[in-house]
Amino acid sequence: MAAGRENVHVGRDGWLFLIGGSNRVMDRYRGGLRHWLLLRGWTRLIEARARRAESLGIRCLHVIVPEKLSVYDDKVEGLRYAPAKASTRRLARRLARHPAYLDLLAPLRAGRDGPAPLYLRTDTHWTIQGCLLAYREIMRALGAIPPADIGARPQIVSEAVMDLGEKLPGQPRERLDRFMLQRDAKRVEVGPMLAAYEAQGRDREAHVGAHVVYRNETEAADPRRLVLFGDSCAHFDPFLLTGLLAESFREVHFVWSANLDWAYIERVRPDILLFELAERFLARLPKDDFDVTVSGQRGTGGRVAQMKAAPAQ
Repeated sequence: MAAGRENVHVGRDGWLFLIGGSNRVMDRYRGGLRHWLLLRGWTRLIEARARRAESLGIRCLHVIVPEKLSVYDDKVEGLRYAPAKASTRRLARRLARHPAYLDLLAPLRAGRDGPAPLYLRTDTHWTIQGCLLAYREIMRALGAIPPADIGARPQIVSEAVMDLGEKLPGQPRERLDRFMLQRDAKRVEVGPMLAAYEAQGRDREAHVGAHVVYRNETEAADPRRLVLFGDSCAHFDPFLLTGLLAESFREVHFVWSANLDWAYIERVRPDILLFELAERFLARLPKDDFDVTVSGQRGTGGRVAQMKAAPAQ
């Protein structure tokens, strides 16, 4: 995304909203044949994924994390768009009775006026409270019981310039609360790309292709194995959705990708296949041609090998 004020809308009370960038965020709120076809494509993809997973004995569930524009339209002010046409809203209508799709827009909108904000004011991501709300909805859909203390785990509080705030003059800072979730789950595997980034102290730069596995041996853990394909709203570090799930299930595999790797899924044979994606990334229909094994090298020109050889800074 190109930097600049033109990609950020300043709403009420200092709320910032992403409106530009390579994913053309405002297109998620327009009608027309092109967008109808795109959502039809997503509907058919979700249905096809669910059928394939079912043939393998796997429960499949998709969640789309709504944009702030979809949840906090009451904070926008001065921007002409149609929140009623949000892609998440239309997709939820298309898949209202399908067990492979869970609508997060309705519960997030219902909880937006609670005591804690569900999204960061100067960032595109949800807060720990927004993530926790979504996690509880996911657990309910999967017939799983959250750990009794999951919402009371210790937190780290800091102040930072967030991804939208850094694009504005003055770069407003925001309070950032993060759960210290990890207690019972242990990270038992890390992919080569992420391992190379971590060795260089650059793990914050890792994204697509990052791959980790967590295992939870406690008696209270749900005995099922879960594979999660997701993005930064889940994350490989255990402070958002991946961490919440790792503290809840016996084994959780996280792969940062919007495209599935069916060979990996068939090899792991999870009980649950969970797919998470931010609404703005609905702009591209996945081809499901991802390869977890080679993702660390794909398109990098040997970057991982170079990072391993380079001395830490």
